[in-house]
Amino acid sequence: MTYQETLDYLFSQLPMFQRLGKAAYKADLVNTLALDEHFNHSHRQFKSIHVAGTNGKGSTSHMLAAVLSQAGYRVGLYTSPHLKDFRERIKINGQPIPEEEVVLFVENNKAIFKQIRPSFFEMTVALAFDYFAREKVDVAVVEVGLGGRLDSTNIITPELSVITNIGLDHTDLLGDTLEKIAFEKAGIIKPNVPAVLGESNPAYLHVFTTKAKEVGTSLILADRMLTVEDHGFSSNGRQWFRINGPLLVARDQVEIDLGGAYQEHNILTVLAAIQILVDRFPRVSPAAVLQGLSSAAQNTGLKGRWQILGINPLVVCDTGHNVDGIGYVVKQLELTPHRKLHFVLGMVSDKDVRGVLGLLPKSATYYFTKASIPRAMSETTLKELASGFDLIGACYPNVLEAFNAAKINAEPNDLVFIGGSTFVVAEVV
Repeated sequence: MTYQETLDYLFSQLPMFQRLGKAAYKADLVNTLALDEHFNHSHRQFKSIHVAGTNGKGSTSHMLAAVLSQAGYRVGLYTSPHLKDFRERIKINGQPIPEEEVVLFVENNKAIFKQIRPSFFEMTVALAFDYFAREKVDVAVVEVGLGGRLDSTNIITPELSVITNIGLDHTDLLGDTLEKIAFEKAGIIKPNVPAVLGESNPAYLHVFTTKAKEVGTSLILADRMLTVEDHGFSSNGRQWFRINGPLLVARDQVEIDLGGAYQEHNILTVLAAIQILVDRFPRVSPAAVLQGLSSAAQNTGLKGRWQILGINPLVVCDTGHNVDGIGYVVKQLELTPHRKLHFVLGMVSDKDVRGVLGLLPKSATYYFTKASIPRAMSETTLKELASGFDLIGACYPNVLEAFNAAKINAEPNDLVFIGGSTFVVAEVV
Protein backbone atom coordinates (compact mmCIF):
# COMPACT_ATOMS: atom_id res chain seq x y z
CA MET A 1 0.00 0.00 0.00
CA THR A 2 1.08 3.56 -0.64
CA TYR A 3 0.58 6.23 2.01
CA GLN A 4 -2.38 7.65 0.09
CA GLU A 5 -3.95 4.21 -0.26
CA THR A 6 -3.51 3.75 3.47
CA LEU A 7 -5.27 7.04 4.18
CA ASP A 8 -8.07 6.08 1.81
CA TYR A 9 -8.48 2.84 3.76
CA LEU A 10 -8.55 4.71 7.08
CA PHE A 11 -11.01 7.34 5.98
CA SER A 12 -13.40 5.27 3.88
CA GLN A 13 -13.60 1.89 5.58
CA LEU A 14 -13.37 3.15 9.14
CA PRO A 15 -15.47 6.33 9.31
CA MET A 16 -13.93 9.33 11.00
CA PHE A 17 -16.14 11.09 13.55
CA GLN A 18 -14.86 14.52 12.54
CA ARG A 19 -16.17 13.96 9.01
CA LEU A 20 -19.38 12.03 9.63
CA GLY A 21 -20.38 12.96 13.17
CA LYS A 22 -22.62 10.83 15.39
CA ALA A 23 -22.76 7.91 12.91
CA ALA A 24 -19.06 7.24 13.50
CA TYR A 25 -19.13 7.58 17.30
CA LYS A 26 -18.83 4.47 19.48
CA ALA A 27 -19.86 5.00 23.09
CA ASP A 28 -17.91 2.14 24.65
CA LEU A 29 -14.35 0.85 25.05
CA VAL A 30 -14.92 -2.70 23.80
CA ASN A 31 -12.91 -2.34 20.60
CA THR A 32 -10.27 -0.21 22.28
CA LEU A 33 -9.67 -2.84 24.96
CA ALA A 34 -9.50 -5.60 22.34
CA LEU A 35 -6.90 -3.65 20.38
CA ASP A 36 -5.02 -2.88 23.57
CA GLU A 37 -4.81 -6.60 24.32
CA HIS A 38 -3.59 -7.30 20.77
CA PHE A 39 -0.81 -4.72 21.07
CA ASN A 40 0.28 -6.00 24.49
CA HIS A 41 -0.91 -2.91 26.37
CA SER A 42 1.59 -0.62 24.66
CA HIS A 43 0.41 2.42 26.64
CA ARG A 44 1.88 0.88 29.80
CA GLN A 45 5.38 1.25 28.38
CA PHE A 46 5.55 5.04 28.76
CA LYS A 47 4.33 7.72 31.14
CA SER A 48 1.48 9.92 30.03
CA ILE A 49 -0.49 13.10 30.69
CA HIS A 50 -4.18 13.12 29.80
CA VAL A 51 -5.88 16.34 28.62
CA ALA A 52 -9.64 16.82 28.20
CA GLY A 53 -11.96 19.82 27.94
CA THR A 54 -14.40 21.56 25.64
CA ASN A 55 -12.00 24.28 24.46
CA GLY A 56 -8.27 24.82 24.81
CA LYS A 57 -7.22 21.20 25.17
CA GLY A 58 -5.19 21.32 21.93
CA SER A 59 -3.27 24.45 22.91
CA THR A 60 -2.77 23.10 26.44
CA SER A 61 -1.49 19.76 25.13
CA HIS A 62 0.97 21.41 22.77
CA MET A 63 2.30 23.77 25.45
CA LEU A 64 2.82 20.92 27.92
CA ALA A 65 4.59 18.85 25.26
CA ALA A 66 6.79 21.80 24.33
CA VAL A 67 7.91 22.36 27.93
CA LEU A 68 8.70 18.68 28.51
CA SER A 69 10.57 18.48 25.23
CA GLN A 70 12.55 21.61 26.07
CA ALA A 71 13.49 19.95 29.36
CA GLY A 72 15.19 17.16 27.42
CA TYR A 73 12.52 14.47 27.48
CA ARG A 74 11.44 12.40 24.49
CA VAL A 75 7.81 13.45 24.25
CA GLY A 76 4.98 11.88 22.30
CA LEU A 77 1.98 14.05 21.44
CA TYR A 78 -1.39 12.69 20.37
CA THR A 79 -4.04 15.22 19.30
CA SER A 80 -7.09 15.44 17.04
CA PRO A 81 -8.35 16.37 14.57
CA HIS A 82 -5.65 17.13 12.02
CA LEU A 83 -5.80 20.14 9.73
CA LYS A 84 -3.78 19.08 6.67
CA ASP A 85 -2.07 15.74 7.18
CA PHE A 86 -3.19 12.76 9.24
CA ARG A 87 0.35 12.58 10.68
CA GLU A 88 -0.23 15.80 12.63
CA ARG A 89 -2.13 13.66 15.15
CA ILE A 90 0.93 11.67 16.21
CA LYS A 91 4.25 13.40 16.90
CA ILE A 92 7.45 12.90 18.85
CA ASN A 93 9.29 16.06 19.85
CA GLY A 94 7.37 17.97 17.21
CA GLN A 95 8.09 15.56 14.35
CA PRO A 96 5.08 13.83 12.75
CA ILE A 97 4.99 10.06 12.54
CA PRO A 98 6.69 8.93 9.28
CA GLU A 99 4.40 7.90 6.43
CA GLU A 100 5.95 4.44 6.32
CA GLU A 101 5.01 3.85 9.97
CA VAL A 102 1.35 4.52 9.16
CA VAL A 103 1.47 2.25 6.11
CA LEU A 104 3.16 -0.65 7.91
CA PHE A 105 0.80 -0.40 10.88
CA VAL A 106 -2.24 -0.83 8.64
CA GLU A 107 -0.65 -3.50 6.43
CA ASN A 108 0.59 -5.59 9.35
CA ASN A 109 -2.67 -5.47 11.30
CA LYS A 110 -5.42 -5.77 8.71
CA ALA A 111 -6.42 -9.17 10.02
CA ILE A 112 -7.16 -7.91 13.53
CA PHE A 113 -8.92 -4.84 12.12
CA LYS A 114 -11.15 -7.09 10.02
CA GLN A 115 -11.95 -9.13 13.11
CA ILE A 116 -12.57 -6.27 15.56
CA ARG A 117 -13.84 -3.65 13.07
CA PRO A 118 -12.57 -0.65 15.04
CA SER A 119 -13.55 2.92 14.25
CA PHE A 120 -11.12 5.37 12.71
CA PHE A 121 -10.40 6.91 16.10
CA GLU A 122 -9.96 3.58 17.88
CA MET A 123 -7.43 2.50 15.28
CA THR A 124 -5.60 5.82 15.37
CA VAL A 125 -5.22 5.67 19.15
CA ALA A 126 -3.82 2.14 18.85
CA LEU A 127 -1.34 3.36 16.24
CA ALA A 128 -0.22 6.26 18.44
CA PHE A 129 0.31 4.14 21.54
CA ASP A 130 2.10 1.41 19.60
CA TYR A 131 4.37 3.97 17.92
CA PHE A 132 5.18 5.76 21.19
CA ALA A 133 6.03 2.45 22.86
CA ARG A 134 8.29 1.28 20.04
CA GLU A 135 10.00 4.67 19.91
CA LYS A 136 10.51 4.57 23.69
CA VAL A 137 9.15 8.00 24.52
CA ASP A 138 9.65 9.16 28.10
CA VAL A 139 6.15 10.61 28.26
CA ALA A 140 3.19 11.16 25.95
CA VAL A 141 0.74 14.04 26.16
CA VAL A 142 -2.58 12.52 25.12
CA GLU A 143 -5.51 14.71 24.13
CA VAL A 144 -8.99 13.27 24.55
CA GLY A 145 -10.89 13.00 21.29
CA LEU A 146 -14.45 13.39 22.55
CA GLY A 147 -15.78 13.50 26.09
CA GLY A 148 -13.50 11.48 28.33
CA ARG A 149 -15.16 8.62 30.19
CA LEU A 150 -15.76 6.51 27.05
CA ASP A 151 -13.04 7.99 24.86
CA SER A 152 -10.56 5.53 23.37
CA THR A 153 -7.67 7.32 25.06
CA ASN A 154 -9.13 6.63 28.50
CA ILE A 155 -7.36 3.30 28.95
CA ILE A 156 -4.23 5.10 30.13
CA THR A 157 -3.29 5.69 33.75
CA PRO A 158 -1.49 9.01 33.49
CA GLU A 159 0.79 10.97 35.77
CA LEU A 160 -1.69 13.83 35.65
CA SER A 161 -5.21 14.42 34.37
CA VAL A 162 -6.02 17.89 33.00
CA ILE A 163 -9.49 19.26 32.18
CA THR A 164 -9.41 22.73 30.66
CA ASN A 165 -13.06 23.77 30.88
CA ILE A 166 -16.63 22.70 30.14
CA GLY A 167 -18.94 24.15 27.50
CA LEU A 168 -21.98 23.04 25.54
CA ASP A 169 -20.55 21.04 22.64
CA HIS A 170 -21.42 17.60 21.24
CA THR A 171 -24.61 17.79 23.27
CA ASP A 172 -26.20 14.99 21.22
CA LEU A 173 -23.49 12.64 22.47
CA LEU A 174 -22.33 13.98 25.83
CA GLY A 175 -25.50 15.50 27.27
CA ASP A 176 -27.41 18.74 27.02
CA THR A 177 -26.26 20.39 30.26
CA LEU A 178 -22.90 21.50 31.62
CA GLU A 179 -23.27 18.99 34.46
CA LYS A 180 -23.79 16.06 32.10
CA ILE A 181 -20.84 17.05 29.92
CA ALA A 182 -18.68 17.58 33.01
CA PHE A 183 -19.56 14.06 34.17
CA GLU A 184 -18.25 12.62 30.90
CA LYS A 185 -15.04 14.63 31.02
CA ALA A 186 -14.51 13.88 34.71
CA GLY A 187 -14.27 10.25 33.65
CA ILE A 188 -10.55 10.70 33.00
CA ILE A 189 -9.92 11.37 36.71
CA LYS A 190 -8.42 8.22 38.23
CA PRO A 191 -7.43 6.96 41.68
CA ASN A 192 -4.19 8.45 43.04
CA VAL A 193 -3.66 10.52 39.89
CA PRO A 194 -3.81 14.26 40.61
CA ALA A 195 -6.13 16.30 38.42
CA VAL A 196 -6.02 19.94 37.31
CA LEU A 197 -9.21 21.80 36.40
CA GLY A 198 -8.56 24.94 34.37
CA GLU A 199 -11.80 26.84 34.97
CA SER A 200 -13.71 26.27 38.22
CA ASN A 201 -17.14 27.35 37.04
CA PRO A 202 -19.70 26.90 39.88
CA ALA A 203 -22.12 25.42 37.34
CA TYR A 204 -20.04 22.25 37.12
CA LEU A 205 -17.28 22.42 39.76
CA HIS A 206 -19.17 20.10 42.10
CA VAL A 207 -19.06 17.33 39.48
CA PHE A 208 -15.26 17.33 39.58
CA THR A 209 -14.91 17.69 43.35
CA THR A 210 -17.29 14.75 43.80
CA LYS A 211 -15.39 12.61 41.29
CA ALA A 212 -12.02 13.41 42.85
CA LYS A 213 -13.37 12.50 46.28
CA GLU A 214 -14.86 9.25 44.97
CA VAL A 215 -11.56 8.03 43.52
CA GLY A 216 -9.44 9.45 46.33
CA THR A 217 -7.28 11.97 44.53
CA SER A 218 -6.49 15.66 44.65
CA LEU A 219 -8.12 18.30 42.46
CA ILE A 220 -6.14 21.46 41.71
CA LEU A 221 -8.13 24.49 40.57
CA ALA A 222 -5.86 26.42 38.22
CA ASP A 223 -7.83 29.66 38.23
CA ARG A 224 -7.84 29.74 42.04
CA MET A 225 -4.17 28.89 42.36
CA LEU A 226 -3.08 31.43 39.74
CA THR A 227 -4.44 34.61 38.18
CA VAL A 228 -3.38 36.76 35.24
CA GLU A 229 -2.64 40.24 36.58
CA ASP A 230 -1.72 41.73 33.22
CA HIS A 231 -0.81 40.71 29.71
CA GLY A 232 0.36 42.27 26.46
CA PHE A 233 2.63 41.76 23.48
CA SER A 234 6.42 41.98 23.38
CA SER A 235 8.45 43.39 20.48
CA ASN A 236 8.82 39.92 18.95
CA GLY A 237 5.05 39.54 18.73
CA ARG A 238 4.70 37.01 21.52
CA GLN A 239 2.09 37.42 24.24
CA TRP A 240 3.40 37.96 27.75
CA PHE A 241 1.58 37.32 31.00
CA ARG A 242 2.13 38.59 34.52
CA ILE A 243 0.91 35.84 36.80
CA ASN A 244 0.00 36.01 40.48
CA GLY A 245 0.39 32.86 42.58
CA PRO A 246 2.92 30.11 43.30
CA LEU A 247 5.05 29.72 40.18
CA LEU A 248 8.15 27.93 39.03
CA VAL A 249 9.03 30.98 36.92
CA ALA A 250 9.21 34.75 37.44
CA ARG A 251 5.79 36.33 37.31
CA ASP A 252 6.47 38.86 34.57
CA GLN A 253 8.42 36.66 32.17
CA VAL A 254 5.86 34.16 30.88
CA GLU A 255 5.64 34.45 27.07
CA ILE A 256 3.90 32.23 24.53
CA ASP A 257 3.96 32.21 20.75
CA LEU A 258 0.27 31.27 20.49
CA GLY A 259 -2.09 34.03 19.42
CA GLY A 260 -5.44 34.96 20.91
CA ALA A 261 -6.12 36.71 24.19
CA TYR A 262 -8.15 33.62 25.18
CA GLN A 263 -4.82 31.87 25.80
CA GLU A 264 -4.78 33.55 29.21
CA HIS A 265 -7.14 30.79 30.35
CA ASN A 266 -4.93 28.05 28.92
CA ILE A 267 -1.69 29.46 30.33
CA LEU A 268 -3.04 29.18 33.88
CA THR A 269 -4.01 25.56 33.25
CA VAL A 270 -0.57 24.79 31.82
CA LEU A 271 1.34 26.48 34.64
CA ALA A 272 -0.77 24.77 37.30
CA ALA A 273 -0.11 21.42 35.60
CA ILE A 274 3.63 22.13 35.49
CA GLN A 275 3.61 22.78 39.24
CA ILE A 276 2.46 19.17 39.67
CA LEU A 277 4.67 17.68 36.97
CA VAL A 278 8.01 19.01 38.28
CA ASP A 279 7.98 16.35 41.00
CA ARG A 280 7.62 13.62 38.37
CA PHE A 281 9.86 15.17 35.71
CA PRO A 282 12.76 16.74 37.62
CA ARG A 283 14.46 18.10 34.50
CA VAL A 284 11.66 20.63 34.09
CA SER A 285 13.48 23.81 35.14
CA PRO A 286 12.32 27.44 35.07
CA ALA A 287 14.39 27.95 31.92
CA ALA A 288 12.75 24.95 30.22
CA VAL A 289 9.31 26.31 31.08
CA LEU A 290 10.04 29.77 29.70
CA GLN A 291 11.76 28.56 26.55
CA GLY A 292 9.22 25.82 25.91
CA LEU A 293 6.24 28.15 26.19
CA SER A 294 7.83 30.92 24.11
CA SER A 295 8.23 28.58 21.14
CA ALA A 296 5.45 26.04 21.71
CA ALA A 297 3.65 26.53 18.39
CA GLN A 298 6.90 26.73 16.45
CA ASN A 299 8.38 23.57 17.97
CA THR A 300 5.23 21.44 18.00
CA GLY A 301 3.72 22.54 14.70
CA LEU A 302 0.47 23.79 16.18
CA LYS A 303 -1.65 25.72 13.69
CA GLY A 304 -5.03 27.40 13.57
CA ARG A 305 -5.03 29.21 16.92
CA TRP A 306 -5.46 32.88 16.00
CA GLN A 307 -2.97 32.22 13.23
CA ILE A 308 -1.96 35.21 11.10
CA LEU A 309 -1.90 34.29 7.41
CA GLY A 310 -1.25 37.71 5.90
CA ILE A 311 -1.04 41.46 6.45
CA ASN A 312 -2.41 44.50 4.59
CA PRO A 313 -5.12 43.35 4.91
CA LEU A 314 -4.65 41.39 8.10
CA VAL A 315 -5.77 37.79 7.49
CA VAL A 316 -6.42 35.57 10.53
CA CYS A 317 -7.94 32.13 11.09
CA ASP A 318 -9.00 30.33 14.25
CA THR A 319 -10.40 26.86 14.88
CA GLY A 320 -12.90 27.97 17.55
CA HIS A 321 -16.11 26.21 16.50
CA ASN A 322 -18.61 26.09 19.38
CA VAL A 323 -20.42 28.79 21.34
CA ASP A 324 -17.67 29.20 23.95
CA GLY A 325 -14.87 29.06 21.37
CA ILE A 326 -16.54 31.56 19.04
CA GLY A 327 -17.22 33.80 22.02
CA TYR A 328 -13.47 34.03 22.64
CA VAL A 329 -12.88 34.68 18.93
CA VAL A 330 -15.40 37.53 18.82
CA LYS A 331 -13.73 39.18 21.82
CA GLN A 332 -10.38 38.88 20.05
CA LEU A 333 -11.84 40.41 16.87
CA GLU A 334 -13.05 43.37 18.92
CA LEU A 335 -9.53 43.85 20.31
CA THR A 336 -7.91 43.73 16.87
CA PRO A 337 -7.72 47.14 15.13
CA HIS A 338 -9.40 47.16 11.70
CA ARG A 339 -11.57 49.31 9.45
CA LYS A 340 -13.98 46.65 8.20
CA LEU A 341 -14.35 42.97 9.00
CA HIS A 342 -14.71 40.37 6.25
CA PHE A 343 -15.82 37.07 7.80
CA VAL A 344 -15.43 33.81 5.86
CA LEU A 345 -17.84 31.52 7.69
CA GLY A 346 -18.62 27.83 7.41
CA MET A 347 -20.07 25.48 10.01
CA VAL A 348 -21.03 21.85 10.52
CA SER A 349 -24.68 20.92 10.85
CA ASP A 350 -24.50 19.22 14.25
CA LYS A 351 -23.19 22.27 16.13
CA ASP A 352 -25.28 24.93 17.86
CA VAL A 353 -25.29 27.04 14.71
CA ARG A 354 -27.90 29.49 15.95
CA GLY A 355 -26.03 29.96 19.23
CA VAL A 356 -22.88 30.85 17.30
CA LEU A 357 -24.65 33.15 14.85
CA GLY A 358 -26.15 35.07 17.74
CA LEU A 359 -22.64 36.03 18.89
CA LEU A 360 -21.25 37.25 15.58
CA PRO A 361 -20.82 40.96 14.78
CA LYS A 362 -23.61 42.40 12.62
CA SER A 363 -21.32 45.01 11.08
CA ALA A 364 -19.18 42.44 9.24
CA THR A 365 -19.53 41.36 5.63
CA TYR A 366 -20.03 37.58 5.49
CA TYR A 367 -18.84 35.05 2.95
CA PHE A 368 -20.94 31.97 3.62
CA THR A 369 -19.33 28.72 2.54
CA LYS A 370 -18.85 25.06 3.43
CA ALA A 371 -15.90 22.76 4.01
CA SER A 372 -15.43 19.63 1.93
CA ILE A 373 -16.83 17.17 4.48
CA PRO A 374 -20.22 15.40 4.73
CA ARG A 375 -21.09 17.15 8.02
CA ALA A 376 -20.78 20.63 6.51
CA MET A 377 -23.89 22.78 6.48
CA SER A 378 -24.65 24.08 2.99
CA GLU A 379 -23.72 27.69 2.40
CA THR A 380 -27.29 28.54 1.38
CA THR A 381 -28.76 27.10 4.58
CA LEU A 382 -26.15 28.93 6.63
CA LYS A 383 -26.92 32.22 4.90
CA GLU A 384 -30.64 31.75 5.48
CA LEU A 385 -30.11 31.10 9.19
CA ALA A 386 -27.68 34.01 9.45
CA SER A 387 -30.20 36.43 7.93
CA GLY A 388 -32.36 35.87 10.99
CA PHE A 389 -29.53 37.40 13.03
CA ASP A 390 -29.04 40.33 10.64
CA LEU A 391 -25.79 38.89 9.30
CA ILE A 392 -25.47 39.87 5.66
CA GLY A 393 -23.31 38.37 2.92
CA ALA A 394 -23.08 36.19 -0.17
CA CYS A 395 -22.75 32.42 -0.74
CA TYR A 396 -19.71 30.62 -2.13
CA PRO A 397 -19.62 26.90 -3.00
CA ASN A 398 -16.22 26.26 -1.42
CA VAL A 399 -13.83 27.79 1.08
CA LEU A 400 -11.20 28.85 -1.45
CA GLU A 401 -13.69 30.88 -3.50
CA ALA A 402 -15.03 32.55 -0.36
CA PHE A 403 -11.53 33.33 0.87
CA ASN A 404 -10.46 34.76 -2.49
CA ALA A 405 -13.57 36.95 -2.65
CA ALA A 406 -12.89 38.31 0.82
CA LYS A 407 -9.28 39.13 -0.06
CA ILE A 408 -10.35 40.90 -3.26
CA ASN A 409 -12.93 43.01 -1.42
CA ALA A 410 -10.74 43.88 1.55
CA GLU A 411 -8.85 47.18 1.81
CA PRO A 412 -5.34 47.29 3.35
CA ASN A 413 -6.68 48.34 6.78
CA ASP A 414 -9.42 45.70 6.84
CA LEU A 415 -9.46 42.36 8.65
CA VAL A 416 -10.23 39.08 6.92
CA PHE A 417 -11.19 36.29 9.32
CA ILE A 418 -11.72 32.63 8.41
CA GLY A 419 -13.47 30.30 10.85
CA GLY A 420 -16.61 28.72 12.24
CA SER A 421 -15.30 25.20 11.73
CA THR A 422 -11.97 23.44 12.11
CA PHE A 423 -12.45 22.11 8.60
CA VAL A 424 -12.90 25.55 7.07
CA VAL A 425 -9.60 26.58 8.68
CA ALA A 426 -7.95 23.39 7.39
CA GLU A 427 -8.55 24.50 3.81
CA VAL A 428 -6.67 27.81 4.18
CA VAL A 429 -3.67 27.12 6.46
